[in-house]
Amino acid sequence: MILAVILVFAVVVGIYVSKVMKQIALAKSGAFDPPPAAVTTVKLTSETWPRVLKGVGTMEAVNGVTVAADLPGVVQKIEFESGTPAKKGDVLVRLFTDQEEAQVKAAEAKRDLDQLSLNRQRELLKSKTASQSDYDTADATYRQSEANVQQMKAMVARKTISAPFAGTLGIRKVNLGQYLNSGDAIVDLQSLNPIRVNFSLPQQELTQVAVGSDVRLRTDATGSTEFAGKVTALNSMIDVSTRNVLIQATLPNPEGKLRPGMFANVEVLLAENDQVLPVPASAILYAPYGDSVFVVKQVKDPKHEGKMFLGVEQHFVKLGPTRGDLIAILSGVEPGDEVVSSGVFKLQNSAPVKVNNSVQPGANPAPTPENS
Repeated sequence: MILAVILVFAVVVGIYVSKVMKQIALAKSGAFDPPPAAVTTVKLTSETWPRVLKGVGTMEAVNGVTVAADLPGVVQKIEFESGTPAKKGDVLVRLFTDQEEAQVKAAEAKRDLDQLSLNRQRELLKSKTASQSDYDTADATYRQSEANVQQMKAMVARKTISAPFAGTLGIRKVNLGQYLNSGDAIVDLQSLNPIRVNFSLPQQELTQVAVGSDVRLRTDATGSTEFAGKVTALNSMIDVSTRNVLIQATLPNPEGKLRPGMFANVEVLLAENDQVLPVPASAILYAPYGDSVFVVKQVKDPKHEGKMFLGVEQHFVKLGPTRGDLIAILSGVEPGDEVVSSGVFKLQNSAPVKVNNSVQPGANPAPTPENS
């Protein structure tokens, strides 16, 4: 039995080795042709793309504060609703002021008494029955009483919390009857129109940006909607840890779609434009020695003289900016060239191909993935 098994195994191995050797011999003789690779293609057309500098930024309100209690007290009345607009000076919260108002009345009574005393001393001074010193003392006492009245009224006013500027209120953080310490948060107030974005660019690009440069902005929250604005400030120093410069731009936001804290993709538009040949990013073969694309054309068959077949020719290219699924080619190919758009990783120079464009890779300049 053992000898039979060994014999069968030897026969199977011999048949397999024989087939492999035949295939190697066919490949060396040129009689074996590999099947053409299935690829998709795209024809190159020239487009004008504005030259831009790209950065990522964070939205910031022109005016934004957390309204807080100035003095400690108990909430007597809440005069706003969460998420509503507020005008400058609108009353938001009133604290109980019964004790302070009583102190105001007491201070006013003392002031009135001191005023009578001052008037009396003035008459006595005119008749020379009182000294100048007595009159000066009465005058100082009256002015001190008047100051005390103003101080107490200011304390009462400070327990009425108002909006310091016009904006949109957030979610309230207090309830009726709640005791507030000085500095306790009441509600966020943000001015949304206009709105700012702060973003950074490398220091070598600083000379291309100036106050007044046009910017455009997109956020994941607003989809493909673009917002336009202008650079309004450049930071006076470079970040020593990143060698980036902080830039601020201001944008109109009448509908309030942009909110403080949002992440944003920012582009600074430059005066120059680039003439480019856009292709899907899947068409680029990246390599350490250079990036390349494969151009589909009729190639001479080295095995059969005078015969041509549909193959590819590798072209090294210079890449430019990206826009969504597209990447710009600046040089290395010509308009009208048919470039392989998918399947480049299985190709080599002069490899045969079969074009099937029934399904194409993504080529959207502003994609909006469902899960973004």
